[in-house]
Amino acid sequence: MKRALLPKHERLLRGLGENIRLARLRRNLSSEQVAERAGIARNTLIKIENGDEGVAIGYYLRVLIVLGLEEDLRNVAQDDILGRKLQDAGLTVAKRVSKTK
Repeated sequence: MKRALLPKHERLLRGLGENIRLARLRRNLSSEQVAERAGIARNTLIKIENGDEGVAIGYYLRVLIVLGLEEDLRNVAQDDILGRKLQDAGLTVAKRVSKTK
C-alpha cells in the first residue's frame, strides 16, 4: 500500500521540480535535449519537473548532472541541526574519579 505524502512534502517536491524546470529554461535547453542527455524518457523529465514522487532519485541526479547542478546534492542534510541536537542530548558526561586515596 502506497503512503501518501503530506501536503507540505508534496509542495517541497513540486518546488524542486519547478527549480529544475527553471534551471533548464535559463540554459535554453528543451525538455527533449535534457531528457536525451540524461538518458531518460521525456515523460520522465516532465514528471521530475512536476515533482512526481514516483521518480527514482537517480533520475533526478541525471538531470542535475546535465544542468551542471549535481554538486547541489552535497548540501542536503549538510548542516543537520536537529540531528546534532539529538546527538548532543544523548551524550553522557563521564563522572570524575575521586582523587582521594
